[in-house]
Amino acid sequence: MTDAFERTAEKMKAHGLSETAIAQFEHLYDVWQHEDGTTWIREEDIEPVQDIPNFAQIYETINHDKAVDAFAKTAFLKLNGGLGTSMGLDCAKSLLPVRRHKAKQMRFIDIILGQVETARNRLGVELPLTFMNSFRTSADTMKVLNRDKRFHQDDIPMEIIQHVEPKIDLSTGEPVSFPSNPDLEWCPPGHGDLYSTLWESGLLDILESHGFKYLFISNSDNLGARPSRTLAQHFENTDAPFMIEVSKRTEADRKGGHIVRDKVTGRLMLREMTQVAPEDAAEAKNIDKHPYFNTNNIWVRIDSLREKLAQSNGVLPLPVIRNYKTVDPTDASTTEVIQLETAMGAAVSLFNGAICVEVDRMRFLPVKTTDDLFIMRSDRFHLTDQYEMEDGNYIFPNVQLDTRFYKNIHDFDDRFPYGVPSLAAAASVTVEGDWTFGRDVNFYGEATLHDEGRPSYVPNGEFVGPQGIEPDEWL
Repeated sequence: MTDAFERTAEKMKAHGLSETAIAQFEHLYDVWQHEDGTTWIREEDIEPVQDIPNFAQIYETINHDKAVDAFAKTAFLKLNGGLGTSMGLDCAKSLLPVRRHKAKQMRFIDIILGQVETARNRLGVELPLTFMNSFRTSADTMKVLNRDKRFHQDDIPMEIIQHVEPKIDLSTGEPVSFPSNPDLEWCPPGHGDLYSTLWESGLLDILESHGFKYLFISNSDNLGARPSRTLAQHFENTDAPFMIEVSKRTEADRKGGHIVRDKVTGRLMLREMTQVAPEDAAEAKNIDKHPYFNTNNIWVRIDSLREKLAQSNGVLPLPVIRNYKTVDPTDASTTEVIQLETAMGAAVSLFNGAICVEVDRMRFLPVKTTDDLFIMRSDRFHLTDQYEMEDGNYIFPNVQLDTRFYKNIHDFDDRFPYGVPSLAAAASVTVEGDWTFGRDVNFYGEATLHDEGRPSYVPNGEFVGPQGIEPDEWL
């Protein structure tokens, strides 16, 4: 190890991090220092992936009574490490209210638990649920789980704790120092950290000892990623070690990670845009050539993953993603740092026989910003008694809310005191400036509100369209 990394390892040990966590970060650090030329996944080295079986096709081919048997061998894991700081939250993002159901305010975590309980009761399966929490989300999450009278789970852990890693000073290669806020010296290592956390926690061994064969993994902010016996049976039928749910890219997905195939190995690969060389960017964004993106809903065979982790002592050789930031991301004048991360889906390239399945947008409903939350809280959705977020076609209007006034969840809630307006007739929504909305407001067409340079108000019952608030009189 270099002197710089030795000091990094010492800092990690002093912070209480395990040998596995340090070994994983050593891999990331070594790649950053010595393999810069392998950053790109070049267009000339890959082949597009065009024909992937879709959910509707496989639904028609499986025995749905038999599918319960495959589902009974499935465990459920939710990635739940995020605080939602991009929306101004200081608690687990999964504790954010999404919408009301029968007068009760439902958070992400309430809907997830409802989905699991529904599957358990309807199909008579155990379906253990584990959250991968961070040190910051663990207490909040476990408090909810322990207080929920419906949710009960013995023998299988309800949480595993992800690692943290130091941010690296870009100029020195050493762990950054930021005495005014030492918490900002640390960052999550990306959701690829899941694998070393699974290895270290012993969860895979526990699941196997209880007869489970498959693990379904998804993000806690994606309420579309419900447990599915159809996909469990399809996964079992294929005997594949690893399966990614993918969906068709649209123009809005041009800059996201997409699935390709390595010409040399023939294996599937996840290519993030940070791994695309500048000269390949146009082709990488071509949604006709590369039509599928990764939903981050992943199925793994527990025995295959455990074997792969054993070969590498718990640290998978995943591609390294380099994120260049400042130590305080809100202050561009602070020290420039690099954050080294891995992506969970990138593990697809490590398994022979890994596959993809195309799913509809109903299984991909992520909430990354208040723009996304605006849609989830609108009348476009209905939360069913089975805790499914239901919409007619899952093709949503493009929503752009002025980040000065709506990015922070508390500012957002203040400006929609009666709930968000109706989107049923809206093709798009653009709100510029500081607007507060009354009760029963309706958006229609390409609804637009311009900045009036002062706090403004949309009265109760008004309609907002391409010309702003619709006038009361005939023109």
